[in-house]
Amino acid sequence: MDIIVALWFRNIKIFTRNRVQLVFTIIMPFFFLYVFSAIFKNDSIQNPVNYMLAGIVITTVFQTSLTIATSTIEDIVSGFMKEVLVSPVKRIQIAAGQLLSAATIATMQGIIILFIGYFIGLKFTSIITPFAVIGVMIVVGLVFSGLGLFLATLVKDSQTFQIVVTAITMPLTFLCGAYIPLSLLPKVLQYVAYFNPMTYTTAFFRTIILEKTNLTTQQLIAEQLAFKIGDFVITPIISMVIVLIFGLIFLLLSTFVFSRVDFSKINRSKSKEADIFS
Repeated sequence: MDIIVALWFRNIKIFTRNRVQLVFTIIMPFFFLYVFSAIFKNDSIQNPVNYMLAGIVITTVFQTSLTIATSTIEDIVSGFMKEVLVSPVKRIQIAAGQLLSAATIATMQGIIILFIGYFIGLKFTSIITPFAVIGVMIVVGLVFSGLGLFLATLVKDSQTFQIVVTAITMPLTFLCGAYIPLSLLPKVLQYVAYFNPMTYTTAFFRTIILEKTNLTTQQLIAEQLAFKIGDFVITPIISMVIVLIFGLIFLLLSTFVFSRVDFSKINRSKSKEADIFS
């Protein structure tokens, strides 16, 4: 347990010291909010700014939890991970520390955006809602940090990992309804979005943060918080179940692969130039 807490605290401290990353993490979501709110039009949605802000918060949590897995590769490059691995510590504890720190950092960033969003009109009518929102962010952070750690242990190279993460985050982000409502997408892309776990993550999170849990099924469908595929309706509850199953699979896969990967085969060069001159 001590090693998990130590790794968690170390990664949190590294994040808080990186002020440039923190500032851009705050600026970019509101830049997207400004740009996409100008083209957002849906008569069935009462407050499009809050609707989009909810999507931006959860995509920030998603992207942060996924990309923070680069710290695993950076630890290997710096030699820190080698020192940890030679100690009498189980790899599953190291994986747990990495996953928890990624989820915590992602949740912290989500809370910061929510705090700023409060001053541009985001309000809660129930005292329970903020705690439910934070709880969902923690779960989502764990889900996608599992995916990030899984990819990091498979790719084994920091430069390649950045390319892979970008290739994954871009389509998952823009095909989930967070920035652009799914109704504005071509039919083909709408069907593709149904295979995107972030689509269901965004829908469930919006239902909680906008306090829409009491809406009827037809109202949920109209506000794109539920999805009708044929005669079957994916309600927000079903959406959360889908996300949890997805997360459980990758949490198990990431810890399993991390516990068995041969770190000696991972590229420890920080750059291509280092490879040339080494």
